[in-house]
Amino acid sequence: MSDEPTMPRTDDAALAGGAQVDLESLVGSWLPVPDVAERLGVPLSQVRRMLDERELLGHRVGERRIIGVPEQFLGERVLPHLRGTFTVLSDGGMTDEETLRWLFTRDETLPGGGTPVDALEAGFKTEVRRRAMELAF
Repeated sequence: MSDEPTMPRTDDAALAGGAQVDLESLVGSWLPVPDVAERLGVPLSQVRRMLDERELLGHRVGERRIIGVPEQFLGERVLPHLRGTFTVLSDGGMTDEETLRWLFTRDETLPGGGTPVDALEAGFKTEVRRRAMELAF
């Protein structure tokens, strides 16, 4: 191992000097729950139900520690295949924070060389779920 100092990387959850990049920086763009409701054109109560039923994952972000949802989870609707992927990772013992971190950590071996959430967006559900199951078991 080199004695040269390393610069923290904010594009993934790579270890940098022994510390993980914080989840807020890793994900990048977060939407507060009211903005999620507006984006999806649904009542606020429905977004809260989606969070309770794990169709979406949220995390406390920002100075005020409000619940935010990664913007990349949304288009005009919730990104397909998230819920099943959340379930696989949760069944394997991952917390919501660990799940978010895994989904937004760059993996050059995935199709497209991006993150698992990028691969889900690109239609590689089977490959992402296969890797999630490998982590779980």
